[in-house]
Amino acid sequence: MTTATRASDLKHILMTRRKEVQDDIRTRVRGARSARPHDGRDHLEHSDASTQEDLDLALVQMRADTLIRIDHALARLDAGKYGSCIECAREIAERRLRALPFAVRCQTCEEQCEQEYGRTRLAPTGSGLSLFSETLTPS
Repeated sequence: MTTATRASDLKHILMTRRKEVQDDIRTRVRGARSARPHDGRDHLEHSDASTQEDLDLALVQMRADTLIRIDHALARLDAGKYGSCIECAREIAERRLRALPFAVRCQTCEEQCEQEYGRTRLAPTGSGLSLFSETLTPS
């Protein structure tokens, strides 16, 4: 497959995914607007509705984050930088890009980043584990 064909195929995947995410966000926002609370509900029903609203909002935020990643991938594609790992500059495997079209790292660098991130986030402190520790040594 030529580079131009690969880029065209991947752009099509990104654009299709972008439309799907936009449609999902619109549907969720419309659904949230149309779901009006009923005055006859008890406290448990209000609590359930509030929890569902929180979940819906979190899902919309996650979808919006995905949309931003797709837009960044499209910008990288237009700039001729799409498909290259931001860490090692090697080409990201096409299989990975088809599965995760907004990937910015090759699988090796992504795994290394996740391991480093996990160690940093769960670094031991004087009183146990801290989710916000910046170092790998106890304080």
